[in-house]
Order: sequence, then C-alpha cells, then structure tokens
Amino acid sequence: MAHNINFNEQTGQHAFMSVKQPAWHGLGQIVENYPTSREAIAVAGLDYEVAKAPIFARGTGLFDTYPVPDQYATMRTDSKAVFGVVGKDYQIVQNADAFAFFDAIVGGGEGILYETAGALGNGERIFITAKLSGYIRVGNGDDVTEKYIFLTTSHDGSGSITAAFTPVRIVCQNTLNAALKTATNVVRIRHTAGAKERLEQAHKVMGVADNLSLQLEGIFNEWANVRIEDNQVKQLIQLALCPNKETYNLLKKGATEELSTMYKNACDAAFEYAMADDTQSMATTKGTLFGAYNAVTGYYQNVRSFKTDEDKLKSICLGGTAQARGQKAFDLCGGFAKDGAVALQFN
Repeated sequence: MAHNINFNEQTGQHAFMSVKQPAWHGLGQIVENYPTSREAIAVAGLDYEVAKAPIFARGTGLFDTYPVPDQYATMRTDSKAVFGVVGKDYQIVQNADAFAFFDAIVGGGEGILYETAGALGNGERIFITAKLSGYIRVGNGDDVTEKYIFLTTSHDGSGSITAAFTPVRIVCQNTLNAALKTATNVVRIRHTAGAKERLEQAHKVMGVADNLSLQLEGIFNEWANVRIEDNQVKQLIQLALCPNKETYNLLKKGATEELSTMYKNACDAAFEYAMADDTQSMATTKGTLFGAYNAVTGYYQNVRSFKTDEDKLKSICLGGTAQARGQKAFDLCGGFAKDGAVALQFN
C-alpha cells in the first residue's frame, strides 16, 4: 500500500506522529507518552505556517504583470510549495489553530489525548486524531470502544474544517462511526468562519461526542442481546454492501449468477470475517446483531485493500464508500432489532 505522507526535505523526516504504535508503513515519529498540543505539532512536523499571497497574470511584455482581483494563492512559507487558489474571504487556519480547536473542546485540560497527527502531499492537508476520556462498554466483559475525535483541514481551498466523533472498538480497531437519525457525528466549519464561530463549533463537537456516546452504548448493548442466524448475517452483508439499484434488483430476483465478481468476493470476504475472525467469537458478537454490524465495519477496516492509506482514511472517516456501507449496516441492524427478519426483506 502506497502512502502520501508529506516528506520534509529540510528535516529529512515524514510529517507523521503516533503514540506507541507505528502506522502508515512505519514512517514518522513514534512517541511513548501522549504529547501536549505544542509537542505534537513539533514531533509531527506540522510546525510550518501557510500564507496567502496575491496572484499576478503575466502580460505580453517581459516585465508586464497584472494583479488578479480577489484571487490568492495559499503557500507554505518554509518550502514555498503552492497549495491552491482561494478567494479574498478565505481565512487560513494554521496547523497550530487546528490543535487549539481541540484544546478548546476540553478547556485545555487533560481530557483529550493526541494520538496521531500528520500532513499529506506537500502539507496541504493535515489530520489529527485525539482520544477522549471514557469508553462505550458493551456487555459485562472487555468489549470496549474508545472515543475519538478525528479532525482534518486543508490549506488549498478544497474543503471545510471537518471534525468527526469516531468510536473505535479496541479488539479489532473497527471504526463504528455511525450517525443516528436524530444526530450527526460530523461538524463542518467554513474557512471563512471567524475565530469566535470556530470556538463555538468546537464545543458543539464535544456535545455531539457526549450525546452519541450515550446513545450508541445503549444501542450496541441492545444489539449484543439480539440473536441473528448465519444466513441472516449473510443477507444483511449483501444488502449493506449493495452498490446500486441494478445489484439490488438481481438480489431481489435471486439471480446470483449475474452479480459482479467484485461484489460477490466482497460479500464472501465480509461473511468469512463474520464467521471466522477471533473478534467475532466474543459473547457480545458471536451470533448477535452487534457482531453482524461489526462484520461490515471490520471488513473495511481489517480485510479490504485500499490503494493508499489516504484512500482508506477517506473511505472510512471522510464520507467515502466504507462509511456509507457501515451506515447502511447500522440502519439495517436498527431495523432488525425493531422488526426482526422483516427488515432484511426486499421491497
């Protein structure tokens, strides 16, 4: 699997920091203890600034240049790498500001632990994962889910500041970032927003985390006590991974021989994970609806191959295919918990 982690030629280091565990090809710096925001910025190689510079058009003469109105280039001040073109209202959110956003969530205390941070490409996109205190506990044993907030922002004008509440089940590292009908797990902040608005949104993220944690803990514990047959798990996987209406209609007709090989292989791999992986043999997952949900999320986290680590990150955490399929599995499990096998019938 390839990577797109920024390499700083001046320092000879990759812009990535991880606590205790190496990630993404073992590149970057590993630290033993959770760093402060200031330490994380330095260790991860994010201690560079971004500037907004006017753009000029070249005329016909040798020295003829003309300013382009209301258009600016964003560029890295140390390497002079140009990231993108933005408008006059675009506000640069420095890397230090992104960490300050996290610090503001918990008032700068010890309630947040910076676990990974890094930059992609030439440094135009950064990401941070921070662990919150407390757990989502399922059952009476060791099946616990840690609570994370994942933040990403770009310096090239391509997207908003995005902060997402992202629970991760410890035993399999499954990302269980489902959204409920009553609440979203993502907060997006415009780059044109002022500092006051960003601070208000920071506290909103924490509210999302607290609210969803309580709701998901109740839901997951309920699902751990709902039994589901193996053939129903297979059907749930087929529906959750269904990519389009054409595939759905083929499933509805029972025309399995007409299904694409790629789709059938994905369903088989997810079902094999559901039946054979050690994390699916716990009291909370073996033969349970919670196990069926984890079969889909676990397939994308632990089985499915991605071209790059960045592609995997986007797919699972930034609204990509894996997140969409996980959300579909979550909704199907909710329907099964309420209505039983009827929820898996074709309409």
